[in-house]
Amino acid sequence: MSRETSTQPETLPRLKRVRLTVAYDGTAYHGWQIQKNGVTIESELNRCLSDLLQEDIQVIGASRTDAGVHALGNIAVFDTHARMPAEKISYALNQRLPEDIRIQKSEEVALDWHPRHAESRKTYEYRIYRGEFPMPVKRLYSYFTYRPLHVEQMRLAAAYLVGEHDFKSFCQTGAQVESTVRTIYSLEVEEQGTDLVIRVCGNGFLYNMVRIIAGTLMEVGEGKRSPEDMKRVLQACDRAAAGPTAPAQGLTLIRYEFTE
Repeated sequence: MSRETSTQPETLPRLKRVRLTVAYDGTAYHGWQIQKNGVTIESELNRCLSDLLQEDIQVIGASRTDAGVHALGNIAVFDTHARMPAEKISYALNQRLPEDIRIQKSEEVALDWHPRHAESRKTYEYRIYRGEFPMPVKRLYSYFTYRPLHVEQMRLAAAYLVGEHDFKSFCQTGAQVESTVRTIYSLEVEEQGTDLVIRVCGNGFLYNMVRIIAGTLMEVGEGKRSPEDMKRVLQACDRAAAGPTAPAQGLTLIRYEFTE
């Protein structure tokens, strides 16, 4: 007599959420967020993760950096049924990603953990190269200026922006946000040889906020406005009151710190 064989479906492994710490050179990309007209950091992560795990993977990013902006530690999460341990995904994924994107860490987090809802501190740096002529090897990672910058005046101006303020004047026109109030914990202007680094840490940033801060501080450094003018700019709540948006290539997202 023949014996019947059980045909019960195989049970899927449990669902887990994986957090990635992502470093990238943003030069060749149309920013973080998926775009119809170009390759982005998010689209490359989705493509390579889907190939690796044989699932349709859609990551959720913490910060939607613009085209040309770099990162040492942006954050993304995704859900997967894959059996591969979360901490091993970084090694396998880095074998598939382009060389200008690298995962620095992969780890499992709670299924309800969301990078945009978690309390965090974010640090950005805007780098300025000061010289008589441009330096080719710095062109993708700093903004060049030959104009002298009065660093102490820039530091005095930066101090007015520390704390909780309405930063509407430092937000690109047309951005859709519920509130333009943000808190800056620290804003430093540091000389590193020929480089001048504007380092800002806060609980969140509006669209183009750091680049507008950098552009406004450079106007102070050039003597086009006084440090005290920062008070007027904040009170105006008008984008036209602040300085220009500094070019993207000088900006790098340095790190996220989560209070979990």
